[in-house]
Amino acid sequence: MAVINWYPGHMTKSIRMIEENIRLIDVLIYVLDARAPKSCINPDFARYIEKLPVVYVLNKSDLADDEETLKWAKFLSGVKSEAVVVNSTVSKSTASVLSIIKKLCGEKIRKYALKNVRTTIKAMVIGVPNTGKSTLINNLLGKAKAVTGNKPGVTRGKQWFRVGEYVEVLDTPGTLYPKLNDQVSARHLAYLGSIKDEVVDTFELSVQLLSELALMKPEAVSIRYGFSPSDSGEKDLEQVALSRSFLLKGGAPDVERASVALLDDFRKGRLGKITLDKADEA
Repeated sequence: MAVINWYPGHMTKSIRMIEENIRLIDVLIYVLDARAPKSCINPDFARYIEKLPVVYVLNKSDLADDEETLKWAKFLSGVKSEAVVVNSTVSKSTASVLSIIKKLCGEKIRKYALKNVRTTIKAMVIGVPNTGKSTLINNLLGKAKAVTGNKPGVTRGKQWFRVGEYVEVLDTPGTLYPKLNDQVSARHLAYLGSIKDEVVDTFELSVQLLSELALMKPEAVSIRYGFSPSDSGEKDLEQVALSRSFLLKGGAPDVERASVALLDDFRKGRLGKITLDKADEA
C-alpha cells in the first residue's frame, strides 16, 4: 500500500497557536476516538502532557468495543491523568469531564479559595482531526456554539468558551503529526476519516480494512455483507460490491464504489462496535 502522509499547511499554524496559548492552560482535554486511541495520540503533544494534567476523553464510544474501551480508560488513567468514556452526541453526557477537571485542578482551586478568590480553570481541547472535539464542547455548553463537521479540518481558528462558573475551554483545530512513521496508525486514522479521503487511495485503504477485519472481527463482515471474509482483501472487496449490487457494465463488480460504501459503513458503525487499537498491545 502507498505510504500515507498528509500534513496540510494550516496544521503548522495550529501547532503555533497551541504553543502560544499553552502557558495560559491549567489542564488539557485530549479527545481520542475510542475505536483507535493509540493512533489518535500525537507524539508532538508529549511535551504538553509532561507538564499538565490531562483528561483523556474516549469519544464516539458508541462505535467502539465496550470491553476494549474500559481497558483503554484504565490504561490512560494515572496520577496526573484520568480517562472518561463519552458519546458527545448524546445530550448532557459530558458532565463527568467537568468533574474530572475540577478534581485534577483541585489544588489551584483550594489555594485561591483560601484567599476568598474564585479562580477560572483554563482548559485546552486537543486531538487529531474528526475525533469530535467541537461536538464535545457544544455538549459541555449545552448549545451549538463551536463549529462542527464530520470531516477533518472544520475548526481552523482559536475559539474560547466559558463552561459554567469556573471553567473556560479553548477549542483548537485537529492536528496530525508531521510524519506518520507508524503506517498502521496512519491507516487507522484514515479508516476513521481523520485523514482526508482525497489524499488516500480508497481502494487500497478498503482492501486493508477488510484484511484487518478478517483477522479481528470476521463476523462484522459476514453479518453486514453476507459472506465470510477470506485471506484476500481484494477478493473480499469484490464480494462487498456484489452483495450491494454495485456492478459495472458487463456485470463486473464496481470495487471503487464498494470502497466508498465500506468506509462509510465502518465510520457510521454499521459494521458493529469495533476497536482497531488494542489496549493490551499499547
